[in-house]
Amino acid sequence: MPRRRIASAWFSSAPETESGGASATASQQPAGSGTMEPQKEGAPENPLRSELEAKTREVIDLKDKYLRSVADFRNLQERTRREVESTRQFAIQRFAKDLIESVDNLDRALTTVSPEKLVPKEGEPHDTTTRDLVNLHDGLKMTETILMQTLKKHGLERFDPSENQDRFDPNLHEATFQSPVPGKEDGAVFLTQQKGFILNGRVLRAAKVGIVKNPPASSTSTVPPPAADGPSDVPFPPSPS
Repeated sequence: MPRRRIASAWFSSAPETESGGASATASQQPAGSGTMEPQKEGAPENPLRSELEAKTREVIDLKDKYLRSVADFRNLQERTRREVESTRQFAIQRFAKDLIESVDNLDRALTTVSPEKLVPKEGEPHDTTTRDLVNLHDGLKMTETILMQTLKKHGLERFDPSENQDRFDPNLHEATFQSPVPGKEDGAVFLTQQKGFILNGRVLRAAKVGIVKNPPASSTSTVPPPAADGPSDVPFPPSPS
């Protein structure tokens, strides 16, 4: 009878070692499924990120310079516009100062003749002399009116503070004297010695005026008057013996 071969198997009762299990587990993981290692601290920075940050800072700096340049240019435009406007408005200032002397002389010529002389009295004939004087006065008045209208077109105006009894303004008036005037408030202009002129809102010559300065009201005294010199009725005390 032929013999059968029996395969023997050896089993070990000892537990598997950790190294063996770890190696087995590692061998079971597929290739490429492990996590990425963190970037080391000493690794060089990304050159694209550095270049982007540098360009961003450059854009911010250029934008700031652009805005400043625009603001400076607008300020220069506004300043130039004001200077041109001021030059245009006050280009005739020196000429106007010389011209107002002639206007003053024309005004004095008109005020020399009193209104009573221009109107004949009742019952008196209107002679040739009076008629010529009236014609001369009317001609000077028309000349002054046209001259002042022409000067006003160029910004030069004359003002008389006493016409409306304005209050004294140191920016427009020059006080030459003070005088009491009953019935008027202190500081009011009651007389104009020389009329003023304004050129486009700027005082070319202040008006010389007289202003009201009333004395303070006298207060009644309540102190009794002193006794008159003379013998007193009050007896003196007796002198000690």
